[in-house]
Amino acid sequence: MKRIGQFIYSWGNGHYSRMMSLNDELPNYIKGEYEVHYSSKEEIYQKLLKKFPDKKQNIHEVLMPTPIDGKYGPSIFASMLNLLLPISGKPPLVKQVSSCLRKEAKLFDTIGFDLVINDGDMGPNVLAKNRKVKSIFVTNQFMPKFWKSHFYFYPGAVFIAKQIAKATKIIVADSPPPYTICEYNLNFPNKIKEKVVYSGHFASNKERSTKVKTDFEKLIENTDFGYWMRTGNKSTNALTGKKYEEVFRVEEVKNEKRIISHALNDPSIDRVLGKDGKVYSISDALEKKIDWVQIDVGFLTEEEKETTLEFCNYAVINGSHTVMGEIIGIKGKPIIGMPVYDEQTNQIRWVQEHKLGIGAKSKKQVIGAILEIRKDHAKFEESIQRFKENFVPNGAQTAAKIVAQMLEDKR
Repeated sequence: MKRIGQFIYSWGNGHYSRMMSLNDELPNYIKGEYEVHYSSKEEIYQKLLKKFPDKKQNIHEVLMPTPIDGKYGPSIFASMLNLLLPISGKPPLVKQVSSCLRKEAKLFDTIGFDLVINDGDMGPNVLAKNRKVKSIFVTNQFMPKFWKSHFYFYPGAVFIAKQIAKATKIIVADSPPPYTICEYNLNFPNKIKEKVVYSGHFASNKERSTKVKTDFEKLIENTDFGYWMRTGNKSTNALTGKKYEEVFRVEEVKNEKRIISHALNDPSIDRVLGKDGKVYSISDALEKKIDWVQIDVGFLTEEEKETTLEFCNYAVINGSHTVMGEIIGIKGKPIIGMPVYDEQTNQIRWVQEHKLGIGAKSKKQVIGAILEIRKDHAKFEESIQRFKENFVPNGAQTAAKIVAQMLEDKR
């Protein structure tokens, strides 16, 4: 039986969602029996346990080093101190790295992987190369450009790029050039380009189910609004929400209809704010035909997300790569990008240059972007249509084919 290791970085949800999309496709391409072992930590580790309750013996907790959360977003100061000092219950980074590599090395030696697939965790690339095991690194960044004020990230980025380059194959989860959203985060040197494959986005492009519509879907149908997405880990989600609330208080857009998805499986978040200033449940707002201005939803089902993207006029996001691909490439809607990290800034800059959306770092810029899209939505439509025609959504299928080929190839 062939054994595959999936090492999933736990910072954010994008790594997990990509691997689960790939996981769904593997049975369609791998010949014969195989088993998958999953490794991650914290929230992603818990998601894996919940998703695969009958495979707990194949789910491994590995304490991969991640940035230290601040109140809003990662704390750069605390994370840098953590290089040499224990911070927030985390040992010094040097100790974390060595401990993580020892645990991962033990998995390699006890399980005997035929292939490892790494999304965000570059340590297994090194371990695989040393053991002559084939490895795939799935990514949307290699050597990103940094804000001028973040020049001190450069040495670390160079080190990480060198470890990524040790993979047997690097799969970029994006459309091939010149339609590559993450172009400014790649910058591959010529010597490794032969191992790079642009697979396409690991985007959801499934047929909609015909199940009965929810009250939420009925409430928002045939309504013009903006879709404001809160995504990422806990601190990033909180920072994004704080920025959104600052915008909603400004007079110019106070009555701009909006739906905020919180990406938290918490029904207590669900509520509707009417233009009368009162708060209603979603069902009551539908029954009473409330003229609403804001709907907060903890967690949208796939069908509800599809309906939201179908009727929204634009989507406001922090620059998440997978989400950006789905919104622009599949749904054909412009985005307003409010970045938290450098790599998100790079992707939003690319989108803006190609007239697929607008970047906005300040409250004033966000308001200006909303008004611009409202005033001249048509100017984005031609560029978005051209991008949609060249958008490659089947990255998971392409990656699964590569996995199957590498397992069959004995060389």
